Amino acid sequence: MLPSLCVRFDFRCCTISIVMVNHGVATELMKGMKDYAQKFFELPLEEKNKIAIPPNDIQGYGHSHSDQILDWSDKLVLIVHPHHYRKLEVWPATPFKEAIEAYSSEVKRVGEELLRFMSLIMGMEKDAFLGLHQELVQPMSVAYYPQCYLPDKVLGLGPHSDKGTIGILMQEDDVTGLQIKHEGKWVPIKPIPDTLVVNVGDMMEIWSNGKYKSIEHRVVTNESKARISCSTFYLPRHDVEIEPLDQMVLESPGSLPMYKKVKYGDYLRQTKHMRFEGKAHVIKVAKLNW
Repeated sequence: MLPSLCVRFDFRCCTISIVMVNHGVATELMKGMKDYAQKFFELPLEEKNKIAIPPNDIQGYGHSHSDQILDWSDKLVLIVHPHHYRKLEVWPATPFKEAIEAYSSEVKRVGEELLRFMSLIMGMEKDAFLGLHQELVQPMSVAYYPQCYLPDKVLGLGPHSDKGTIGILMQEDDVTGLQIKHEGKWVPIKPIPDTLVVNVGDMMEIWSNGKYKSIEHRVVTNESKARISCSTFYLPRHDVEIEPLDQMVLESPGSLPMYKKVKYGDYLRQTKHMRFEGKAHVIKVAKLNW
């Protein structure tokens, strides 16, 4: 049974951010994740550094890329699925570890249901998108945004779009931080308790031939309150080749593909150093110019 979807922003089916209700993830599980994350980030730095991100890796505590030092945030980044990608030596201790395990399993179920839903609305068999991924990879980023006394000067996370297929965000119930870009303006996504926010990623934009465009978004800081968020992403395997689906090309003006074929791992490597360019990396790496 598909979760209920409340479309918060539907800009003519081009740029969408979805607020999901009745998703089936227990309120207690969501609250536990945020509570344990709060306790983890309040630990002394020497304790958190015991699971720091190793050189030339992305998993662990800290920042996955050196250019992120400009972000006003603290992060724990893990690959939670498939299990053979896990590096348990950089997972936090119990009980936070068990909360991550339980929450990520539930959100994986939701993500798979969403991909089945997208398969159906794009005219395919319900498991087609899962098959296109060949192996659904699920990273998780738990972020802590401390209070900032100069919120107009510092961003919690700079403008970007997610480089995977979809992303699912759990945010605080009472602290607004996420903003999406629409017609050149930043629109805040006001939190609704017990909901999850779904953002379209770059791979969905390419597969849909631009019908569903990835969301350019950012996180702003708050002067009076800290904020916890948990983002889960769904990615294809690195060797998967992504290109517009035939049926989506036929629905496009002139029946032309708007994006070239790209191997997902190559796309990640080419866009790695374009982080401060918002969504420009999609155009530079994958867009075709007719």
